[in-house]
Amino acid sequence: MLNAYITRNNRLVALGPDDDLGSAMWIDLFSGTPEQIAQVEALGISVPTLAEMEEIEISNRLYREGEVDVMTVVLPGLSEGSTPVASPVTFILTPQQLVTVRHRISRPFETYPQRPERTAVGCATHERIFLGLIEEIVGRLADLLEGIGISVDDMSANIYRNPEAPDSDELLEVLRQVGRQGDLLGRIRLGLTTCERMLSYYVQNLTTREDTKALKHAANAQTRDIQALAVHADFLGSRIGLTTDATLGMVNLAQNATVRIISVVAALFTPPTLIASIYGMNFANMPELQVPWAYPVALAAMLTSAVATWAYFRWRGWL
Repeated sequence: MLNAYITRNNRLVALGPDDDLGSAMWIDLFSGTPEQIAQVEALGISVPTLAEMEEIEISNRLYREGEVDVMTVVLPGLSEGSTPVASPVTFILTPQQLVTVRHRISRPFETYPQRPERTAVGCATHERIFLGLIEEIVGRLADLLEGIGISVDDMSANIYRNPEAPDSDELLEVLRQVGRQGDLLGRIRLGLTTCERMLSYYVQNLTTREDTKALKHAANAQTRDIQALAVHADFLGSRIGLTTDATLGMVNLAQNATVRIISVVAALFTPPTLIASIYGMNFANMPELQVPWAYPVALAAMLTSAVATWAYFRWRGWL
């Protein structure tokens, strides 16, 4: 999918399929077809492949080719099956245009064109569109962190403030939720880190830009927001770890209670088993075997020993 925009009255207006792509200020290439990629490359812009975007080396994530800056970040997104993933997004900043290349659904790229005037920098130039898009991404990451915080509060209430001990199914569901939130938090933390690195690289190259002072001020403000969100993400990570430990502690307590019940039941049957074992030997010199009342007395001894064991456990507070 290829979307191209121009600026008109501080708004982004989408170009039609027959309009000149070279006049666009922002070109968004989402899982582009070979024909769409060829259209962009016809403007003299080299479009990286997904394999190149997924390179781990920093030198392959942030680099300059002539007057073109190529910057790649890793953002939370959705796969074609709506599965949460962390996917690379490349920002190609030329002297005249901004080109974004992505292969996963990312909500900021859908919401930003509808409200670019709400950002602090507006959309008068392609560089302001770039910073406005980063602002939208940071806002989306902040919303995701807020959602994680609410989920952690709900899980903590279920674990700490529930008057009744949760059963095993509830504990298993809490562990699943904790795992999902922890996985999402990891993707958000990676997104914040890569965005901060990209902004730092961008500020270093601002000496060759127009409107340097305003752009640098906006980029530094966004960097401070990212750093604040990173601290909040670390705090949520510690809360998720604490909730995980508490949930596992509840699981251990439930297992210990089950093992204790099994141990007590086994102990209750130990004295009767001993008595039954003695009279099951069938030795010749066992006078009780010839007495008519020996059988009911043995049964009574078994019952009495079990009741006495149970009473002792209750007295010691083990039941």
